Amino acid sequence: MNNEETVAPKRQGLSRVWHAFFYSIDGLRAGWGEPAFRQEAILALLVLPGAWYLGQSWTETVLLIGVVVAVLVVELLNTAVESAIDRTGSEWHAQSKRAKDTASAAVLLSLLLCAGVWLSALWRWWMN
Repeated sequence: MNNEETVAPKRQGLSRVWHAFFYSIDGLRAGWGEPAFRQEAILALLVLPGAWYLGQSWTETVLLIGVVVAVLVVELLNTAVESAIDRTGSEWHAQSKRAKDTASAAVLLSLLLCAGVWLSALWRWWMN
């Protein structure tokens, strides 16, 4: 089988950007199918309005928003790693476990960072 027949044509310029946008939308839809991403996205929609209330400057507001978005990004990357590993086979393998575990650890660290930033903003708000 010739690889050239199975590879999508190389797009350039606005056509590439247009198609990449819709591939990204497909990725968000795929992420929405994952319970963890869906829960984090719903939580993000609930807490993000608070960023404008708690942030005392533009920088603080962006930081509060940024750490929430970072959690979503890391969760999508975790889903991508898990999907790629699962596609290669269903048998247990130490390297597959390591890849999934480290991707999961990245999600945990992003959640801890997010919680720390938001808790410190809430603490400062409470003390004022």
